[in-house]
Amino acid sequence: MHALFSILDLVINIYIWILIASAVLSWLVAFNVVNTSNRIVYMIGDFLYRATEPALAPIRRILPNLGGIDISPMILILLLIFLRNLLFYDIYPALT
Repeated sequence: MHALFSILDLVINIYIWILIASAVLSWLVAFNVVNTSNRIVYMIGDFLYRATEPALAPIRRILPNLGGIDISPMILILLLIFLRNLLFYDIYPALT
């Protein structure tokens, strides 16, 4: 059971870092620091978009329009941290 929770913790941590990378890349593209016509940048951006958009789209539908500020990655990261804390501080100690 410990191995399963370790893998789940690793997956949550990796997804949090993917969310952060997606947000940073979107800022870099918005401020014209990187150009999406570069094939490598486009491929990385496409991967990050495909990996994060299914989880972010429902949150964006619920949130009100904040005038160009997208806080959905921050909300999803907070939810993932809450889920991880719930699993490891409430459920896992009861199993040991």
